[in-house]
Amino acid sequence: MQKKLYITLACIIASLILIFAFFGCERIDAGNVGIKVNMTGGDKGVSKTEYVTGWVFYNSANSRIYEFPISQQHIDYEEASIVTKGGFVATIKPSFNYSINAGNIGDMFQNLRVSVKQMEQGWLKNAIIGSVNDVANRYTVDSIFNHRENFENDIVKECNKRVVRWFTVSQLRTNIIPPKEIQESIIAKTRAIQEEQAALSQKAVVAAQAENELVTARKDSAIQVMGALAEAKSISVKQQALQQSPQYVDLIKAERWNGVLPVYQLSGGGGSFLFNLNK
Repeated sequence: MQKKLYITLACIIASLILIFAFFGCERIDAGNVGIKVNMTGGDKGVSKTEYVTGWVFYNSANSRIYEFPISQQHIDYEEASIVTKGGFVATIKPSFNYSINAGNIGDMFQNLRVSVKQMEQGWLKNAIIGSVNDVANRYTVDSIFNHRENFENDIVKECNKRVVRWFTVSQLRTNIIPPKEIQESIIAKTRAIQEEQAALSQKAVVAAQAENELVTARKDSAIQVMGALAEAKSISVKQQALQQSPQYVDLIKAERWNGVLPVYQLSGGGGSFLFNLNK
């Protein structure tokens, strides 16, 4: 009896081992879409009912679960070389966001047959680098750096043409680095522009100072002219007063006399004389 019990327990344990060995269980997280892939038989691939969510139990011997995010993802790629119009080689280190079209995940897997990480570093990376190269061939180096926003917008448009079946790409930045000789040329050009702007600013300052000095000179000149006119008018009035009243001179003398009589008097001939200021 005890022997039969041991045999039964052994069978149960063996069965559990087989279940865990050949059956798997995975949980599809929120924001992701899972697909169940048949690895054997005539239906090898993705069938119409292979989309799965939540907890999924499957036979790991002939099936596999792939999980794909449908929320927006961000990628930073390593440095790569591209060729611009004119044959200049530049270095890029692209970064961008992408999202997977949830309804086409099955179709994407049937064509690519890779996980999301393999897809990011393979097919999608080739699409991004290829788009950058094709657009760069239409831009000179100067145009790229003078119109970088347009350059990167054109890359996004070109890339989305290639990946629109399964992906949407946005917010791409090439982080492009020009070749050394071009960098030196750009630096020299930037310095020349800055120096020209500084010279124009200095010229404007000098012109403003000259204008202020001219305004001040005109103001001083106007004041002097007005003073001269006033003085001339005063002289004219005084001359008219002298002509109209000969006693005006006597008035001026009286106003300027300090009230002290002269110490010495002139004498000669028959006697002395004084100015008659009372008149």
